[in-house]
Amino acid sequence: MGGVRHYSPPPQNAIPAAKQKYVPTSGTYPKGFLVSGTHVGVKPTNKNTPDLAFLASETPCAAAAVFTKNKFQAAPVTVSREMLKRRNNSGIRSVIVNSGCANAVTGKGGMEDAEKMGEEADKCFDQTNDGKRGSSIVMSTGVIGQRLPIRKILQGIPAAFDALGSSHDHWLTAARAICTTDTFPKLISRTFSLPSSPSIEYKIAGMTKGAGMIHPNMATLLGMIATDAAIAPALLPTLLTNAVNKSFNSISIDGDTSTNDTVAVLANGAAGGKEITSESSEDYAVFQKTLTEFSTDLAKLVVRDGEGATKFVTIRVTEAPSEVGARKIASTIARSPLVKTALYGKDANWGRILCATGYSQISEPGQAINEVPDIIPEKTSVSFIPSDGSPELKLLVNGEPETVDEVRAAEILEHEDLEILVRLGGGEQEAVYWTCDYSHEYITINGDYRT
Repeated sequence: MGGVRHYSPPPQNAIPAAKQKYVPTSGTYPKGFLVSGTHVGVKPTNKNTPDLAFLASETPCAAAAVFTKNKFQAAPVTVSREMLKRRNNSGIRSVIVNSGCANAVTGKGGMEDAEKMGEEADKCFDQTNDGKRGSSIVMSTGVIGQRLPIRKILQGIPAAFDALGSSHDHWLTAARAICTTDTFPKLISRTFSLPSSPSIEYKIAGMTKGAGMIHPNMATLLGMIATDAAIAPALLPTLLTNAVNKSFNSISIDGDTSTNDTVAVLANGAAGGKEITSESSEDYAVFQKTLTEFSTDLAKLVVRDGEGATKFVTIRVTEAPSEVGARKIASTIARSPLVKTALYGKDANWGRILCATGYSQISEPGQAINEVPDIIPEKTSVSFIPSDGSPELKLLVNGEPETVDEVRAAEILEHEDLEILVRLGGGEQEAVYWTCDYSHEYITINGDYRT
């Protein structure tokens, strides 16, 4: 009998060699935003790692957020949602985030703690009281069911404010401060332009955290995105929701939807130019595309850091009668433990992929049966698409199994990146999900999480 495995995080927060390439060494950051990452010691075992992130706008800005759909919603989720609703998504100054404790399922005391975090962040800004109470989004991540060491956090917020800056190091340290079991900080920045102001270089930057408990809806993680473009507060919720559905709501690591999911976007208009005020404008369409692509790249980093993961897997379902059906199939394959363990073992067991496809649309007791099925077995095909650009490896064609070259299949599965393509042969809709494999390390990490 072997002993119980215990999870050992990388020494002194060292980033694994294979993940170093995902950590930026420089960036282009939006005007008028300042960030910091500081240490307050939320977990007693944390002696020096940053665990409090502060993102602040130099001027009140427009903001929106998408939250978890888990029925047990963490206190910061409730507090932030109510604040944004009360303010109609305008006049927002900051985001304050702690890692190490989720402040979820913590009763009335937890709600008060989340409110106090926001209030303490608000005190850092000189502004008249407009009667709308609160201008800070609050986020927490970590263990569920434990109260925050709120005094430590409240005492640390002024120091976090004093540490604010706009350099790449400031942004990277803030990204580190929101990590839990993440092995690397997830930070992206880029520039873009808008048709109405071609001479202005707009910037967008964002950070996210997540490695486990990742599955829609929303996406079991935290994310903050900031841009210096000017966007009407009323338009931001739709822009963000559309982007999240194609990105953070299209990833899965383990099929568990968290209590704390929050992705927020802030727009302060500091770059100048015209404000985006209409959904029918060219600027709106360009910014929607920019935000969606940016969110997708952030979400992919979460999958690349899946707890114990060794593979990044794209699941593409095409030729479907409906996008909803295609998404359900892709989601089911993405969270199948049998598919994920086969990928880890580099086993081209396409039968598991087909099995997950087949049960994805079985109605639960009491649910209506879909009268127009998305899956017709004799029209369904499955292939592996190699990441090196070589031809696809067909596994099943129109319901008939191919003679699989197991040597070539093994070579394809040696790569870190892989695409599974499922053609349904019954329509023109498609959906894409991103997921990873299940390894021994995933069990070790989550069997030892609270210690």
